Amino acid sequence: MSTQKTEIARRRTFGIVAHPDAGKTTLTEKLLLFGGAIQVAGAVKSNKIKKSTTSDFMEIERQRGISVATSVMAFDYDDKKINILDTPGHKDFAEDTYRTLTAVDSVIVVIDVAKGVEEQTEKLVEVCRMRKTPIIVFVNKMDRPGKESFDLLDEIEQKLQLPCTPLSWPVGMGDRFQGVYNIFEQRLVLFRPDNKQGRPEETIEFTDLEDPDLDKLIGKAAAAELRAETTMIKEIYPDFDRNDYLQQVISPVFFGSAVNNFGVKELLDCFVRIAPEPRPRAAEERAVQPNEDNFSGFVFKIHANMDPRHRDRIAFLRICSGTFERNTNYLHVRQNRKMKFANPTSFMADRKEVIDEAYAGDVVGLYDSGNFKIGDTLTAGEELHFKGIPSFSPEQFRRVYNGDPLKSKQLAKGLDQLMDEGVAQLFTREVDNAQIIGTVGALQFDVIQYRLEHEYGATVQYEGISLHKALWVTAKDPAALQAFRERRRQHIAQDKEGRLVYLADSAWTLQMAKDNHPEIEFHATSEF
Repeated sequence: MSTQKTEIARRRTFGIVAHPDAGKTTLTEKLLLFGGAIQVAGAVKSNKIKKSTTSDFMEIERQRGISVATSVMAFDYDDKKINILDTPGHKDFAEDTYRTLTAVDSVIVVIDVAKGVEEQTEKLVEVCRMRKTPIIVFVNKMDRPGKESFDLLDEIEQKLQLPCTPLSWPVGMGDRFQGVYNIFEQRLVLFRPDNKQGRPEETIEFTDLEDPDLDKLIGKAAAAELRAETTMIKEIYPDFDRNDYLQQVISPVFFGSAVNNFGVKELLDCFVRIAPEPRPRAAEERAVQPNEDNFSGFVFKIHANMDPRHRDRIAFLRICSGTFERNTNYLHVRQNRKMKFANPTSFMADRKEVIDEAYAGDVVGLYDSGNFKIGDTLTAGEELHFKGIPSFSPEQFRRVYNGDPLKSKQLAKGLDQLMDEGVAQLFTREVDNAQIIGTVGALQFDVIQYRLEHEYGATVQYEGISLHKALWVTAKDPAALQAFRERRRQHIAQDKEGRLVYLADSAWTLQMAKDNHPEIEFHATSEF
């Protein structure tokens, strides 16, 4: 088997998604700990120690204790190369998460045992279902009181429409939490709450749960409960079959407590065995197979100022096929020009290493002086356009004013670069050239203001503007589009790419525009 094929077969690229505070970033930290990628895991909210978590590296994330940008982390485990994409859970950053889901081959959904399935989780799982992405569920915080395990599985099946197959099962919960029975490997792992770091859990092989020693170990009542529940699992839930998981017919479920480092190793050990290798990607022209000889990849994220001291922009590229090599000319399809990269990097959050080559499934960072946009394709020469990386119609709007006339250049540059990141969208109204920022959530405005000030030295002032929706407009007949543009002039704007956008100030005006101009098509995403 060639080196390329062997390397691609080793790759496991997945995203971790969840509602805020479900423990997603903590789980990422513990996975990195098992991978030997970090020595001591940081706590997301810990004032006693000033470490912060590896994946939340932006200043604003440290202040607020939430993840606002997707972080990429790579490590080796059990002879597999694991690429984790940790996504923001906060709904105001959902767009970043949706785009990240285009770059992964599978997903781990984290659910808080006390809160159960939350609204944001439902939306994200819906996106995974649209993309046919295999899902593993991790029920977190088992050391705290919460919902009964069977009730939680029912909720996952009903709300997320994920048929479950438990591959581990908790022994008790909250104060009664004693450990996890690993159904996948038929082993009992006992929990010690002081086991924060380093000390291994007690792992006891129990192929036969009827063994009377179990009563001595965890107590008669807990042993009887575990026996009854594992019998019920066999009767109610389908047996695990890897093909069913890869086809999204079933979703394996694991239980544990990420903050106490418990149940995470079981999840990781099983994950590296069952998770998919890099999968084919749909381009407009054809399906691209990972083990093709020729390189191809797409940009799913751009991050300005990864290191504020150096003002660098990094484009995150998911490799879809072949081998990417340093200092090799590749075709930038949209610009139709050749580019080569002297310092492609792999990531451990904000720690970067220059690499000589990377394979399908990997995510590499390319230093970018403004050539890339989200969705751009790089190839060895073939013209390909990968699908499914849209911008979404924003729901919140503010008009932007320059707070300091002497810094107008910095403001223009900052807005330009932050919009390229896909943090938000900038619309310029044709009637008065007013600049309007549209976002999916209100928190984005704070992030933009903060980053403009701290990274570009520009001050921005917002003014509320009453808009209902911004929709892209097209028409088959250019004359009809021109007539619409002139008649609705005060509602027409252009986005950063120069595409026409209709700014509706209410649901009623939008309906009127649709009724009066049946030849105009209104689009809620930029992919039309």
